[in-house]
Amino acid sequence: MANLGIAINSTADDMTRAKHGPALRVLQLTDPHLMADPSGALLGVNTRDSLDAVIALAHRESPSPDLILATGDIAQDGSEAAYQAFAHRLESFNCPTAWLPGNHDDVDVLNSVIQGTESALRQRVMGGWHFIQLDSSVRGKVHGELTENELAFLTSALTGEPDLPTVILLHHHPVDIGCGWMAEIGLRNRQAFWQVVDRFAQVKIVLWGHIHQEYEGLRKDVRLLATPSTCIQFERGSRQFSVEALAPGYRWFNFFPSGEFETGIHRAEDFVYDLDADSTGY
Repeated sequence: MANLGIAINSTADDMTRAKHGPALRVLQLTDPHLMADPSGALLGVNTRDSLDAVIALAHRESPSPDLILATGDIAQDGSEAAYQAFAHRLESFNCPTAWLPGNHDDVDVLNSVIQGTESALRQRVMGGWHFIQLDSSVRGKVHGELTENELAFLTSALTGEPDLPTVILLHHHPVDIGCGWMAEIGLRNRQAFWQVVDRFAQVKIVLWGHIHQEYEGLRKDVRLLATPSTCIQFERGSRQFSVEALAPGYRWFNFFPSGEFETGIHRAEDFVYDLDADSTGY
Protein backbone atom coordinates (compact mmCIF):
# COMPACT_ATOMS: atom_id res chain seq x y z
CA MET A 1 0.00 0.00 0.00
CA ALA A 2 1.40 3.41 -0.88
CA ASN A 3 -0.47 6.66 -0.76
CA LEU A 4 1.59 8.99 -2.93
CA GLY A 5 1.23 12.72 -2.51
CA ILE A 6 -2.16 12.71 -0.80
CA ALA A 7 -2.42 13.03 2.96
CA ILE A 8 -5.14 10.74 4.28
CA ASN A 9 -7.79 12.16 6.61
CA SER A 10 -8.01 11.27 10.28
CA THR A 11 -10.75 8.66 9.83
CA ALA A 12 -8.82 6.87 7.11
CA ASP A 13 -5.71 7.24 9.25
CA ASP A 14 -7.41 5.45 12.16
CA MET A 15 -8.63 2.68 9.87
CA THR A 16 -5.16 2.21 8.39
CA ARG A 17 -3.59 1.92 11.84
CA ALA A 18 -6.23 -0.57 12.92
CA LYS A 19 -5.35 -2.74 9.92
CA HIS A 20 -1.58 -2.40 9.85
CA GLY A 21 -0.58 -1.38 13.38
CA PRO A 22 0.94 1.88 14.65
CA ALA A 23 2.88 3.89 12.09
CA LEU A 24 6.48 5.03 12.30
CA ARG A 25 6.44 8.66 11.11
CA VAL A 26 9.58 9.56 9.15
CA LEU A 27 10.52 12.77 7.33
CA GLN A 28 13.14 13.24 4.62
CA LEU A 29 14.93 16.59 4.34
CA THR A 30 17.42 16.81 1.53
CA ASP A 31 19.83 19.17 -0.20
CA PRO A 32 19.57 22.25 2.03
CA HIS A 33 22.95 23.58 0.79
CA LEU A 34 23.58 25.62 3.94
CA MET A 35 26.55 27.99 4.22
CA ALA A 36 28.62 29.47 7.02
CA ASP A 37 27.25 32.89 6.10
CA PRO A 38 23.65 33.15 7.36
CA SER A 39 22.86 35.29 4.31
CA GLY A 40 24.26 32.66 1.93
CA ALA A 41 22.02 32.15 -1.11
CA LEU A 42 21.79 29.68 -3.97
CA LEU A 43 20.51 31.23 -7.22
CA GLY A 44 18.90 34.02 -5.23
CA VAL A 45 17.35 31.80 -2.54
CA ASN A 46 18.63 32.14 1.02
CA THR A 47 19.12 28.50 1.92
CA ARG A 48 18.70 28.96 5.67
CA ASP A 49 15.42 30.82 5.17
CA SER A 50 14.08 28.17 2.80
CA LEU A 51 15.04 25.37 5.20
CA ASP A 52 13.37 27.25 8.05
CA ALA A 53 10.19 27.53 5.96
CA VAL A 54 10.20 23.79 5.25
CA ILE A 55 10.84 22.92 8.89
CA ALA A 56 8.02 25.24 10.00
CA LEU A 57 5.72 23.46 7.53
CA ALA A 58 6.83 20.08 8.83
CA HIS A 59 5.97 21.10 12.38
CA ARG A 60 2.49 22.08 11.21
CA GLU A 61 1.78 19.15 8.90
CA SER A 62 3.86 16.32 10.39
CA PRO A 63 4.11 16.90 14.14
CA SER A 64 6.11 14.54 16.34
CA PRO A 65 8.07 12.55 13.74
CA ASP A 66 9.98 9.49 14.95
CA LEU A 67 12.99 9.92 12.63
CA ILE A 68 14.47 12.54 10.29
CA LEU A 69 16.44 11.41 7.22
CA ALA A 70 18.94 13.96 5.87
CA THR A 71 20.10 12.67 2.49
CA GLY A 72 23.07 14.85 1.62
CA ASP A 73 24.29 18.21 0.38
CA ILE A 74 23.59 19.47 3.85
CA ALA A 75 26.28 22.13 3.31
CA GLN A 76 27.13 23.99 0.12
CA ASP A 77 30.52 25.11 1.43
CA GLY A 78 31.42 22.13 3.64
CA SER A 79 31.81 24.40 6.66
CA GLU A 80 31.41 23.35 10.28
CA ALA A 81 29.17 26.37 10.83
CA ALA A 82 26.75 25.12 8.18
CA TYR A 83 26.52 21.66 9.77
CA GLN A 84 26.06 23.17 13.21
CA ALA A 85 23.26 25.37 11.86
CA PHE A 86 21.56 22.27 10.45
CA ALA A 87 21.97 20.32 13.68
CA HIS A 88 20.53 23.21 15.67
CA ARG A 89 17.45 23.33 13.47
CA LEU A 90 16.83 19.59 13.76
CA GLU A 91 16.84 19.82 17.55
CA SER A 92 13.32 21.26 17.32
CA PHE A 93 12.00 17.84 16.27
CA ASN A 94 13.24 16.07 19.41
CA CYS A 95 13.75 12.77 17.57
CA PRO A 96 16.67 10.78 16.11
CA THR A 97 18.21 12.05 12.88
CA ALA A 98 20.22 10.21 10.22
CA TRP A 99 22.80 12.10 8.14
CA LEU A 100 24.57 11.00 4.98
CA PRO A 101 26.89 13.04 2.73
CA GLY A 102 26.36 14.40 -0.75
CA ASN A 103 28.76 15.70 -3.37
CA HIS A 104 28.89 19.21 -1.89
CA ASP A 105 29.57 17.98 1.62
CA ASP A 106 32.95 17.73 3.30
CA VAL A 107 32.70 14.22 4.69
CA ASP A 108 35.37 14.75 7.33
CA VAL A 109 33.78 17.94 8.67
CA LEU A 110 30.28 16.46 8.56
CA ASN A 111 31.43 13.37 10.47
CA SER A 112 33.24 15.49 13.05
CA VAL A 113 30.00 17.33 13.84
CA ILE A 114 27.87 14.19 14.29
CA GLN A 115 30.59 11.95 15.76
CA GLY A 116 29.36 10.11 18.84
CA THR A 117 25.70 10.93 18.19
CA GLU A 118 22.82 8.87 16.85
CA SER A 119 23.07 10.82 13.61
CA ALA A 120 26.27 8.95 12.78
CA LEU A 121 24.65 5.49 12.78
CA ARG A 122 24.88 3.79 9.40
CA GLN A 123 21.89 1.53 9.99
CA ARG A 124 19.04 1.30 12.46
CA VAL A 125 15.90 -0.72 13.15
CA MET A 126 12.79 1.26 14.07
CA GLY A 127 9.10 0.43 13.92
CA GLY A 128 9.79 -2.97 12.40
CA TRP A 129 11.79 -1.44 9.51
CA HIS A 130 15.49 -1.52 8.69
CA PHE A 131 17.16 1.69 7.45
CA ILE A 132 20.57 1.51 5.74
CA GLN A 133 22.60 4.61 4.85
CA LEU A 134 25.22 4.59 2.09
CA ASP A 135 27.95 7.10 1.29
CA SER A 136 27.90 7.60 -2.49
CA SER A 137 30.04 10.76 -2.42
CA VAL A 138 33.30 10.93 -4.34
CA ARG A 139 35.75 13.49 -3.02
CA GLY A 140 36.01 16.43 -5.42
CA LYS A 141 33.44 15.04 -7.88
CA VAL A 142 29.78 15.70 -8.59
CA HIS A 143 28.88 12.14 -9.60
CA GLY A 144 28.45 9.31 -7.13
CA GLU A 145 30.03 5.93 -6.69
CA LEU A 146 29.84 3.17 -4.10
CA THR A 147 33.23 1.79 -3.12
CA GLU A 148 33.80 -1.93 -2.64
CA ASN A 149 33.66 -1.31 1.10
CA GLU A 150 30.26 0.39 0.77
CA LEU A 151 28.90 -2.46 -1.31
CA ALA A 152 30.27 -4.96 1.23
CA PHE A 153 28.63 -2.97 4.04
CA LEU A 154 25.31 -3.00 2.17
CA THR A 155 25.55 -6.77 1.63
CA SER A 156 26.38 -7.39 5.28
CA ALA A 157 23.58 -5.12 6.52
CA LEU A 158 20.99 -6.81 4.31
CA THR A 159 22.22 -10.27 5.24
CA GLY A 160 21.96 -9.42 8.93
CA GLU A 161 18.26 -8.48 8.84
CA PRO A 162 16.64 -10.75 6.23
CA ASP A 163 13.13 -10.57 7.67
CA LEU A 164 12.69 -6.81 8.04
CA PRO A 165 11.32 -4.53 5.30
CA THR A 166 14.24 -2.30 4.34
CA VAL A 167 14.86 1.23 3.13
CA ILE A 168 18.20 2.00 1.46
CA LEU A 169 19.28 5.64 1.48
CA LEU A 170 21.95 7.35 -0.60
CA HIS A 171 22.51 10.76 -2.12
CA HIS A 172 22.92 10.03 -5.84
CA HIS A 173 20.22 8.67 -8.13
CA PRO A 174 20.78 5.00 -9.07
CA VAL A 175 18.47 5.07 -12.10
CA ASP A 176 17.90 7.30 -15.11
CA ILE A 177 15.47 10.09 -14.17
CA GLY A 178 14.90 11.52 -17.66
CA CYS A 179 17.04 14.64 -17.09
CA GLY A 180 19.72 14.79 -19.78
CA TRP A 181 22.23 16.97 -17.94
CA MET A 182 22.00 14.82 -14.80
CA ALA A 183 22.69 11.54 -16.60
CA GLU A 184 26.42 11.69 -15.88
CA ILE A 185 26.21 12.92 -12.29
CA GLY A 186 24.20 10.13 -10.76
CA LEU A 187 25.53 6.87 -9.33
CA ARG A 188 28.18 5.69 -11.79
CA ASN A 189 28.38 2.04 -10.67
CA ARG A 190 24.65 1.54 -10.37
CA GLN A 191 24.88 -1.95 -11.91
CA ALA A 192 27.01 -3.12 -8.98
CA PHE A 193 24.52 -1.55 -6.57
CA TRP A 194 21.55 -3.31 -8.13
CA GLN A 195 23.40 -6.62 -8.26
CA VAL A 196 23.46 -6.48 -4.47
CA VAL A 197 19.91 -5.19 -4.02
CA ASP A 198 18.42 -7.76 -6.39
CA ARG A 199 19.59 -10.56 -4.09
CA PHE A 200 17.46 -9.40 -1.17
CA ALA A 201 13.66 -9.52 -1.38
CA GLN A 202 13.21 -7.48 1.81
CA VAL A 203 14.28 -4.24 0.13
CA LYS A 204 11.11 -2.17 -0.27
CA ILE A 205 12.44 1.35 -0.98
CA VAL A 206 15.52 3.04 -2.41
CA LEU A 207 15.45 6.71 -1.44
CA TRP A 208 17.76 9.53 -2.51
CA GLY A 209 18.28 13.30 -2.86
CA HIS A 210 20.61 15.14 -5.28
CA ILE A 211 18.12 15.72 -8.10
CA HIS A 212 16.19 18.58 -6.44
CA GLN A 213 12.83 17.28 -7.65
CA GLU A 214 10.15 14.76 -6.83
CA TYR A 215 10.58 11.34 -8.42
CA GLU A 216 8.59 8.15 -8.10
CA GLY A 217 9.31 4.90 -9.90
CA LEU A 218 9.37 1.14 -9.60
CA ARG A 219 12.13 -1.35 -10.33
CA LYS A 220 10.89 -4.92 -9.97
CA ASP A 221 9.26 -4.74 -6.51
CA VAL A 222 11.39 -1.87 -5.19
CA ARG A 223 9.89 1.60 -4.91
CA LEU A 224 12.22 4.34 -6.18
CA LEU A 225 11.76 7.73 -4.53
CA ALA A 226 13.45 11.13 -4.56
CA THR A 227 12.45 14.36 -2.91
CA PRO A 228 12.43 18.12 -3.57
CA SER A 229 15.27 20.14 -2.10
CA THR A 230 14.64 22.41 0.85
CA CYS A 231 16.01 25.21 -1.38
CA ILE A 232 15.99 25.42 -5.21
CA GLN A 233 14.30 22.95 -7.56
CA PHE A 234 15.69 21.59 -10.85
CA GLU A 235 13.35 21.46 -13.83
CA ARG A 236 12.00 17.98 -14.44
CA GLY A 237 12.83 16.40 -17.77
CA SER A 238 15.27 19.16 -18.77
CA ARG A 239 18.11 18.41 -21.19
CA GLN A 240 20.33 21.18 -19.84
CA PHE A 241 20.67 22.76 -16.42
CA SER A 242 17.45 24.55 -15.60
CA VAL A 243 15.61 25.48 -12.42
CA GLU A 244 11.89 25.46 -11.81
CA ALA A 245 9.85 27.92 -9.75
CA LEU A 246 8.45 25.30 -7.39
CA ALA A 247 8.39 25.72 -3.63
CA PRO A 248 10.88 23.89 -1.42
CA GLY A 249 9.60 20.84 0.40
CA TYR A 250 10.09 17.56 2.21
CA ARG A 251 8.85 13.97 2.01
CA TRP A 252 6.86 12.22 4.73
CA PHE A 253 6.42 8.51 5.37
CA ASN A 254 4.20 6.35 7.50
CA PHE A 255 5.87 2.97 7.90
CA PHE A 256 3.77 0.12 9.26
CA PRO A 257 5.07 -3.05 10.97
CA SER A 258 3.23 -5.06 8.31
CA GLY A 259 5.75 -3.87 5.70
CA GLU A 260 3.26 -1.46 4.11
CA PHE A 261 3.92 2.27 3.87
CA GLU A 262 2.48 5.60 2.81
CA THR A 263 4.42 8.59 1.50
CA GLY A 264 3.92 12.01 0.00
CA ILE A 265 5.42 15.44 -0.58
CA HIS A 266 4.61 18.68 1.23
CA ARG A 267 5.86 22.02 -0.11
CA ALA A 268 6.24 25.35 1.67
CA GLU A 269 3.99 27.20 -0.76
CA ASP A 270 3.94 30.32 1.40
CA PHE A 271 7.73 30.78 1.20
CA VAL A 272 8.55 33.95 -0.78
CA TYR A 273 11.77 33.92 -2.77
CA ASP A 274 13.41 35.57 -5.80
CA LEU A 275 14.79 32.75 -7.92
CA ASP A 276 17.41 33.44 -10.59
CA ALA A 277 15.61 31.39 -13.23
CA ASP A 278 18.13 32.30 -15.97
CA SER A 279 21.12 30.70 -14.28
CA THR A 280 23.06 28.05 -16.19
CA GLY A 281 24.57 26.44 -13.09
CA TYR A 282 25.78 27.06 -9.59
